[in-house]
Amino acid sequence: MSMTEQRKTARLHTLAKVDVEGHEEERTLLKDISVTGCGVICPIDTKIELNTKYKLEITPEKSAKIDIFDFFAESKWIKTSAKTFEMGFTIVDPPKGEQFRRYVDYLSWRYSRGNSITGENSVRIFPFG
Repeated sequence: MSMTEQRKTARLHTLAKVDVEGHEEERTLLKDISVTGCGVICPIDTKIELNTKYKLEITPEKSAKIDIFDFFAESKWIKTSAKTFEMGFTIVDPPKGEQFRRYVDYLSWRYSRGNSITGENSVRIFPFG
């Protein structure tokens, strides 16, 4: 059974710039997100360690009219290919405030209208602690 089949909540596909500490100059993208986790893809290996808690800060696109929010997530898997590194995170602490939920609802709305890819987002990943 694949990781996708094991998920209880469907992931919403998006594209957003991600800053991973130590690799800010590289192009890294938020691939998908749900209320339980998210996927990140980048062209180079990162210093992300498995089973480690990170703070993710997301700046939604301006058209979403949603403020910056953050949440804590734990790195659960890393999949490598010849050209990319893909990482999966599980949200470990419910995000505070309503911004995260509004963002997921916004992506659901966009997806229902046939527009699942967003732009102008940014995500920053910080080590916890």
